Amino acid sequence: MSFDTILEFEKELAKFTGSSFAIMTDCCTHAIELCLIYDKVTECEFTAFTYISVPMTMHKLHIDYTYEETNDPWIGEYQFNGTRIWDSARMLCKDMYRAGQMQCLSFGNGKPLEIGRGGAILLDDEDAYHKLIRMRYDGRNLSITPWQSQVVFQVGYHYKPTIEEAAIGLEKLQTVTQQPRLHVYPDLRNIIIE
Repeated sequence: MSFDTILEFEKELAKFTGSSFAIMTDCCTHAIELCLIYDKVTECEFTAFTYISVPMTMHKLHIDYTYEETNDPWIGEYQFNGTRIWDSARMLCKDMYRAGQMQCLSFGNGKPLEIGRGGAILLDDEDAYHKLIRMRYDGRNLSITPWQSQVVFQVGYHYKPTIEEAAIGLEKLQTVTQQPRLHVYPDLRNIIIE
């Protein structure tokens, strides 16, 4: 196994979902964070019924956010209103990709492609793809080795997946049959983040 295993998984994931590109990350929350940073999001609205890491990320990035008024549950995915970014943590279906969007997947426990951890970004924006690929891997240009030979770095994050996770993803991807189903999250409107 080599880094090519990650590239192969990303290629197969893009093909499966109908997106032009897929970028594997170490988790869905970091996939969302990278998209928010790339698109320079300063404010958005989303469901109050989600995982705690979502408002934590907004807090960390100093994004002004509000929760939707509705108590309606979401199935599979929801959008960060006012952006092109989706939390698709509980969805993975053939040809699920929406053109022009950035959909963030989770491969955690109980997810449609259960690897144990990891995530991905589905997108069709080639410029965003090239920049996000570097962002997820410490700002590195992976065609330059050793990395110390690289002189100019964009700000990056250590949000890279492992080769082993990509290998499991490749093995399990063609067996994904689970359709999105309701998962009940707590109402986060009453939490306080300090």
